[in-house]
Amino acid sequence: MTAGPTMAAPSRWKWPLAGFLALLAFCVLVGLGFWQVERLHWKEGLIRQIDERIHAPPRPLADVEELYRIAGDVDYVPVTATGTFLHDGERHFLATWKGESGFYVYTPLELADGRIVFVNRGFVPYGMKDPAKRRLGQVRGTVTITGLARNTLPAKPSSLVPDNDPDGNVFYWKDRDGMARSARLPASVTILPLFIDADASPNPGGLPIGGVTMVEMPNSHLQYAVTWFGLAAALAGVAVMMALRGRNPPAASGAAEP
Repeated sequence: MTAGPTMAAPSRWKWPLAGFLALLAFCVLVGLGFWQVERLHWKEGLIRQIDERIHAPPRPLADVEELYRIAGDVDYVPVTATGTFLHDGERHFLATWKGESGFYVYTPLELADGRIVFVNRGFVPYGMKDPAKRRLGQVRGTVTITGLARNTLPAKPSSLVPDNDPDGNVFYWKDRDGMARSARLPASVTILPLFIDADASPNPGGLPIGGVTMVEMPNSHLQYAVTWFGLAAALAGVAVMMALRGRNPPAASGAAEP
């Protein structure tokens, strides 16, 4: 019969193929581990930078603008700005605060030179979206705001984020230009390329609630790195055991006695 050589043929390539696939998987797992180590160093540096920034004294808005022109990044830089709120143009960003659903109120602040910067004045509960329900908080006249500068976004951050609803005045991501258009600000007015998150200084009537900037950043990259390296080590252990078993196969049961 010729079946014997045909049946044995797969054994000639089974172990080399399994070894190649195991080596490929091992390299992928180790690569993912080192990638997470790199992400860990990046995240730690970012956290240090944010911590240094938020504990620095507030800068005048003009200085922060200059920093933006130079570096293109002013996230979490303390800033002060003086101007007049244009409450008719306030925009609402869907948010939660301490477990309660509601909105962050983004209001145009008109500066002395006529330019405008959007200020996140803080949180209002869902049922308090209508400014008529919180008239005391709609402060008039010249005000000085202290808070944290925030970068604008060039586009929607993810396809998972819903599209903004400017007609309904509900925003799911911080679209500065969309906010300006829906607030019916003059097309000729200059909108600063940054936001300001107001600090926790209380507003009349208690709303909006300021100081809502989230500055705590999760950092799980070390756990991820340990997981990937652990999986790589486990795979290597299994591969070694299989190789040893292949080199020393167990004696066949039922062998004929001499």
